[in-house]
Amino acid sequence: MAADRIILGVDPGSRCMGYGLVRERSGVLSLVDAGTVRPAEEAMSTRLGLMYSRIAELLRTHSPQAVAVENVFFARNSASALKLGQARGAVLAACGVHGTEVFGYEPTLVKKSLVGAGRAEKSQVSFMVSQLLGVRPDWAEDAGDALALAICHLNHSRFLAAVNAGQAAAGQGGATRL
Repeated sequence: MAADRIILGVDPGSRCMGYGLVRERSGVLSLVDAGTVRPAEEAMSTRLGLMYSRIAELLRTHSPQAVAVENVFFARNSASALKLGQARGAVLAACGVHGTEVFGYEPTLVKKSLVGAGRAEKSQVSFMVSQLLGVRPDWAEDAGDALALAICHLNHSRFLAAVNAGQAAAGQGGATRL
């Protein structure tokens, strides 16, 4: 495992996109950057372009090893689901052009991995993010969700690395028999 990894978390939305960059160095997490993209009441194509541009800029500036993005899990109606999918598509396109690997996570998995409950409130998630990063939570909710995605990915990838190392040490390619 690399000694220094940066992960970009993205909480896509058609009106507000949250982003957060987390660095892990020797198992210690730290905040790199967090914020939101809130395009004015512009045409959808303009909003998507602004989101794409911001993600592309973050990828160029920080060169994260991976991007963790929230999966679309529900919407009130089909028009909302379509817009959310388009916002997610702008993020995926920027990552594809930059050549950065993308991982999708369900919101309930992110909450469960940080708070211990898949239906945790946003305030609980933000509190745990601030505790893990050792900073005061002065970010917007969407940025807090994005930081949670980045931390979830770091935890998940660390877990998978440990499982794979255990399997390699046991000389097995599959599950280890207990």
